[in-house]
Amino acid sequence: MANIVVFGSQWGDEGKGKIVDMLAEKASAIVRFQGGNNAGHTLVVNGEQCILHLIPSGVLHAGKKCLIGNGVVLDPVVFCEELDKLAERGIDVSPERLMVSKKTHVIMPYHRAMDVARESTKSDAKKIGTTGRGIGPCYEDKMHRCGIRAGDFINKDLLREKIDKALEEKNVLLQHLYDEPAIDAQTVYDEVLPYVDRLVPYLGDVSSAIQDTNEKGGMVLFEGAQGTHLDIDHGTYPFVTSSNTVTANAASGSGCSPRALNRIVAIVKAYTTRVGGGPFASELFDADGDYMQTKGGEFGATTGRKRRCGWLDMVVLRESVRLNGPTELAITKLDVLSGLKELKICVAYKYNGEEILYPPQEQNGMASVEPVYETLPGWDEDITAAKSWDDLPDNARDYLKRIEELSGVPVGLVSVGPDRAQTF
Repeated sequence: MANIVVFGSQWGDEGKGKIVDMLAEKASAIVRFQGGNNAGHTLVVNGEQCILHLIPSGVLHAGKKCLIGNGVVLDPVVFCEELDKLAERGIDVSPERLMVSKKTHVIMPYHRAMDVARESTKSDAKKIGTTGRGIGPCYEDKMHRCGIRAGDFINKDLLREKIDKALEEKNVLLQHLYDEPAIDAQTVYDEVLPYVDRLVPYLGDVSSAIQDTNEKGGMVLFEGAQGTHLDIDHGTYPFVTSSNTVTANAASGSGCSPRALNRIVAIVKAYTTRVGGGPFASELFDADGDYMQTKGGEFGATTGRKRRCGWLDMVVLRESVRLNGPTELAITKLDVLSGLKELKICVAYKYNGEEILYPPQEQNGMASVEPVYETLPGWDEDITAAKSWDDLPDNARDYLKRIEELSGVPVGLVSVGPDRAQTF
């Protein structure tokens, strides 16, 4: 069976969790390949909501192997909390079913302290909207080659030594740059120790697990966090996350060959949203934006922050197609647009006196663009019970056809409500 990669084509919050949950029915294993607990996947099954931050969405399907790859940064506290909450719901979260790569880097208490200290010293204009969960500082340690990996939890003496080493530099910064108290190494060790023994049984070789699954004829489903335009290289830098969110990282972030990535599904919200700071060309500050925010329940699953809302931005989507090579689009929250008399699509930008089809490559170039809109008629019908293409009103079908034409990618999935069943 062909492996599938699911990615967010905008700034995250596109509804990846629901689509992954649906596709997981046919998968043998589901792999999370990047990001940390700074993003959440909200799933609704039979009217019951479940929010996951680290454990792959496919965990709700019995018998599926769930893997956390080396490209993830894992907070052991959050991981254990998710284990407990899922177990309370009667879901199997045993080590036989869940695996964490020994190469996965671990978020430590001092990472969170550094994250909060840095952001608190910035003016509002320079804040990037970090969640303060230590994601960036953990990735920094990974690149600085002083990070703590999950495999280090097996050797407690080594773990203690690495905590000492990591705090040498961080305490200097905390005390003398951010005017914060130093962090005691023994206190950190004592804080993480209860989670060490819980995490160790879950450690394994994710690369081998993926290979074994494919060799036995099983399909592997790869899921990331955030969206393409929060990618550390290709997003709206510096208002980005700290990892590569594009599909190419599904291979390096999980430990397999790029040739193992076959079907690539782009998750596209029928309009555009963004959480935190950063440029947003099609953002709305009027009644239509308020309508989307209210009807779409646009609040962050992790932070509860209100999401900024705007019209569908095809420049952003076109760039996502170029970077990720999707084989199909999955359109989510189409039902939220019901009731709007007119719909607009941003088809290009005006930038430095020219009309451009792709985002400018200069840092903060997106802050200087002017959207060019195309207007389509809306629809009033309630489409939340739609089960097929034919159930949609003509204007809704025309809207989807225009997205296909502008992106050059066929629409393969449509979501018309939050529940697992509201997808065709």
